[in-house]
Amino acid sequence: MKEKKIVYYIARRVIIYLITLFLSFTVVFFFLRMIPGDPITRFVRMIEQRYSFSPMSMEAINAWKASFGLEGDIFTQYKRYLERVFLNFDLGPSFVAFPTPVQDIITFRLPWTIFLLGLATVISWVVGTIAGAFAGWKRGTKIDSILFSMALAMSQIPYYIAAVLLVLLLSYVFRIFPSRFALTLQANIFTLDFIANLLYNSFLPVLSLVLISSFGWLLSARFITISIVGEDYLLFAQSKGLKKIRLLNRYVLRNALLPQATGLAMSLGFIVNGSYLVEWIFQYPGIGGLLQFAINILDYNTIQGIVLMSIFTVLTANLIMDLMYPLIDPRIRVGE
Repeated sequence: MKEKKIVYYIARRVIIYLITLFLSFTVVFFFLRMIPGDPITRFVRMIEQRYSFSPMSMEAINAWKASFGLEGDIFTQYKRYLERVFLNFDLGPSFVAFPTPVQDIITFRLPWTIFLLGLATVISWVVGTIAGAFAGWKRGTKIDSILFSMALAMSQIPYYIAAVLLVLLLSYVFRIFPSRFALTLQANIFTLDFIANLLYNSFLPVLSLVLISSFGWLLSARFITISIVGEDYLLFAQSKGLKKIRLLNRYVLRNALLPQATGLAMSLGFIVNGSYLVEWIFQYPGIGGLLQFAINILDYNTIQGIVLMSIFTVLTANLIMDLMYPLIDPRIRVGE
C-alpha cells in the first residue's frame, strides 16, 4: 500500500511538471509571434544597412525564413518547432550568430551564468539563514528590530536597482571595482591570477544579487525560527540547562534548514530572472547579455531557447525538491 502511494505521488508530480513545461513552451512560442513586425525582414534590413549590401529580393527573404523555420502559418511553425525541439533536441539557428545553433551559443555562455548564480545563491542562502535564525532567536531585542527593518526594506528592492547603485558608489565615486566585466578567457583558467581577476570582476554582479537575496532569506529564516522557539522539544532542551549556542546550532538552525532548502528551489526563478538584468548592466558574458541582444533584433529562436532553458531549470529544481521532500522530512505523508 505504501509503495502504491509513493508511485502515485511521484507520477502526479511528474505529470504536473510535464504539463507545466509544455504549457510554458506553448505560451512563449505564441507570445513572441504576437509581437508586431517581421523579424527576418528586420534582420535582413539591418545587415543591408550595416554592411552596405544591396537590398535583397523577397525570394531571398523567404529563403531566410525557411532557414529559420518561419515559413507557413503560425500553427505550421508551431508543429515544426515541436518536432525539432522534442524529437531532434534542436533549438534552431540563431539570428545573432547565424548559422550557429542556439544550443551552442547558450552552452558557451551558460558556465558564466552558472558561476554567477551559484556563487550568489550559496552566499545569500547561508548568510540569510544564519542571520535570520539569530534574529528570530533574539526576537524583540534591538538587534532583531534592526535586522528585521533592514530586511523588510532591502528585500523589496529589484536586483537591477541594487546593481546601478553599487556601480555609482563603488565604481564612479570610490573607483574600487570596475563598472563592467573586463575579463577575457585564456587557455589556462586554473591559475591564481585568472581566478583572482575573475573574482574581482565578478564582485559587483555577485554583490548585487547577494545583497537583496540574503535579506529575503533572513525574513523567512526569522519567521521559521520564531515558530520553532515555542516548540515543546526546545523548551525541554532548555530545561536541561543546555547552552544557548548549542540550542541555536543543534535545534533551531538545524530545524530551520529544511524549509529554507525547500524555499531555495522555489526562489530560483526570481534570482535567475533578476540575474539576467544584472548581467546586462555589468556587460557580464552570460545569458543576460545574449538575451538582451536577441530581444533587440527579435531573434525568436534565441529568445525561446533562453526562456525555455530558464523555465526548465526552475521547474526541474522544484520537481527534484518535491520528490526529495518526503525523504528528508518523515512528517510529510506521501499520497496525501
